[in-house]
Amino acid sequence: MAWLMRWRPVTVGPEKAIAPDERLSWPQTAALGLQHVIAMFGATVLAPLLMGFDPNVAVLMSGVGTLLFFFLTGGRVPSYLGSSFAFIGVVIAATGYAGSGPNPNLPLALGGIIACGVLYTAIGLLVSATGSGWVEKLMPPVVTGAVVAVIGLNLASVPIKNMAPTPFDAWMQAATFVSVAVVAVFARGMLQRLLILAGLIQASLIYALLTNGFGLGAPIDLSKIAAAAWIGLPQFHAPVFDGAAMLMVAPVALILVAENLGHLKAVGAMTGRDMTPFLGRAFIGDGLATIASGAVGGTGVTTYAENIGVMAATRIYSTAVFVFAALMALALGFSPKFGALIQAIPLAVMGGVSIVVFGLIAIAGARIWVDHQVDFRDPRNLMVAAITLVIGTGDFTLKLGGFTLGGIGTATFGAILLHALLRRGRTD
Repeated sequence: MAWLMRWRPVTVGPEKAIAPDERLSWPQTAALGLQHVIAMFGATVLAPLLMGFDPNVAVLMSGVGTLLFFFLTGGRVPSYLGSSFAFIGVVIAATGYAGSGPNPNLPLALGGIIACGVLYTAIGLLVSATGSGWVEKLMPPVVTGAVVAVIGLNLASVPIKNMAPTPFDAWMQAATFVSVAVVAVFARGMLQRLLILAGLIQASLIYALLTNGFGLGAPIDLSKIAAAAWIGLPQFHAPVFDGAAMLMVAPVALILVAENLGHLKAVGAMTGRDMTPFLGRAFIGDGLATIASGAVGGTGVTTYAENIGVMAATRIYSTAVFVFAALMALALGFSPKFGALIQAIPLAVMGGVSIVVFGLIAIAGARIWVDHQVDFRDPRNLMVAAITLVIGTGDFTLKLGGFTLGGIGTATFGAILLHALLRRGRTD
């Protein structure tokens, strides 16, 4: 079998899902790639801003990482790699970042991110050599479904609490997710498949009419787009390897393993294809992409739940779409003007889109339970899912010395450890 698969050209039907080894016409594929760029952009830019990193480097390395992941998995796993939120807490703790402006100790964080990538890659090599059975035993469908659902639920407060500073913005968020829902239900053909992009454009036009036209809110500012250069280099940084920072950041690899496993389970459930044989290569791809990103000043990366949400909505799983998305991200990383254009999208509109995408992620986790027929009459499954959902959604936080584990981390490790403890009581 050739390492890289070949895509079969197909035409889109009203109810047809597009498989990973299929593709639509190149113009349609490019449009779908743009939709994935928009889906990943908010989080991929927000994460570096919260850590004091250069967002353009993060976007550039998300494209590089996605292409690296594509080649390592032979083009058979539809996924996009973007900035991981799992790094935020440990990076802030390791660098003492104050929360605004460039991070003065960014090189220390980069050394830790590279150490995390090395550990992640080692786990991937181990899975490739020994098989994924032990990973599956640690993380069965009840665990992975809960972890995937928690990723969406944990992030829900970001658009609702942080992306609607005024009552008008809250109404615009509502207008945005209603716009996306209307396109999803009432549109037909290719427009329906572009529901995120179409809903975003529609909501942005409504926002512009109400603000720039009638002065009801903060108007869209296009001056930064005009002033930005078409082509420019982002600000790269070199890592510094400090033992304490590396020990603090490296354990994030375990969270990324659980995230990646959950994402592959979700993709497998959506596509109807077993992604387990590619698990080791997916871990290696994520690990090497994280190393490459940390080496030049970028954030640690992970397979992106936002883009899985887009796939769940569109039912288009062609990996060709992600190649286009990655190439667009590369262009974005080297184009301050394109970055200014995306950043000109109103915060409230991005918040409304995020509500839809994060909700779809949560539903993808529930779908893992349904597709694997998880029996919630079994009190073990019930306890694992119930506790995981609440501690993840509520951002339950534990401190272990200088290491802080919160939200998705506590939910991930909690689900794994709780399942391992409770399964001892099984009688089957």
